[in-house]
Amino acid sequence: MVHSVSRQSIGNAGQGASGPAGGAAPRASVRRRGPSPTARRQRRAAFLFLAPACVMVAVYVVWPILSTIRISFFNWDGMTDPSFVGLANYVELFHAPTFYTALKNNLIWLLLFLLAPPMGLAVALYLNQAVAGIRIVKSLFFAPFVLSGVVVGLIFSWFYDPTFGLLALILGHGVPVLGDARYATPGIIFAALWPQTAYCMILYLTGLTSLNSEQVEAARMEGAHGWSMLWHVILPQLRPTTFMAIVVTVIGALRSFDLISVMTGGGPFESSTVLAYYMYDQAIKYYRIGYSAAIAVVLFAIMLVYIVYHLRRMLRAEQ
Repeated sequence: MVHSVSRQSIGNAGQGASGPAGGAAPRASVRRRGPSPTARRQRRAAFLFLAPACVMVAVYVVWPILSTIRISFFNWDGMTDPSFVGLANYVELFHAPTFYTALKNNLIWLLLFLLAPPMGLAVALYLNQAVAGIRIVKSLFFAPFVLSGVVVGLIFSWFYDPTFGLLALILGHGVPVLGDARYATPGIIFAALWPQTAYCMILYLTGLTSLNSEQVEAARMEGAHGWSMLWHVILPQLRPTTFMAIVVTVIGALRSFDLISVMTGGGPFESSTVLAYYMYDQAIKYYRIGYSAAIAVVLFAIMLVYIVYHLRRMLRAEQ
């Protein structure tokens, strides 16, 4: 009897497992295993390697940004206790004529400074050839990039000098470029394009070394030469390099300071000042730290909007 009960229970269990339709028995739920010890060690090592960089970014980038935003709501001279004024610094800033002059000059810098990437590409295409003495030519084009902004500013100040400058010798008469409100900003931008073009040239030379040679050879076999080769084959492969050159150039245009400080000091009559120099002028000369922080926040917002816009365009193009 015991044996019959056992057989019956076994038969019922087998029937329940196979089901009335004779299907396969459902598998038992498998427990998900956690990451292996090797994976945990790799994650721990990655975290330890990234931790110093994350700490430095937090201390030297994130915290100064948050601190500047906080200071912009205070009236502070850097020595006495700050007093909270709310949006008063921003209200005063948006009613100051110098702010709009600096903003207009920043836009002029942005438009004219964007000539650096195509000029750098043209120089890089010229230098990207195997001929005798090309290394010496590359070093000559690279030289402006290693010069400091102060040196570049002094060189072009002598170049523009209406008495003994090289420009006066070329034109036959002196032109007060840095002393005229109409020419001061374009003259400084022309000086800044010299090292910026060299920097873009370096980026494009690096990008040209990573071109897909098979695509280039296939395009040549199809009869592509000159502009068609450049537009349809080379430039699409240089899109990441172009994006980097444009972003760096835009940031350089918006934070321009050293050449203005050396060549004109924001003059004549504040006609060549930009937001970065206006911020420095208010903080260092007039001890208006809170007002200067408000200018910095506005400049940071302009940069952030432009960079986020281009990052979204690049991500969409890649997708």
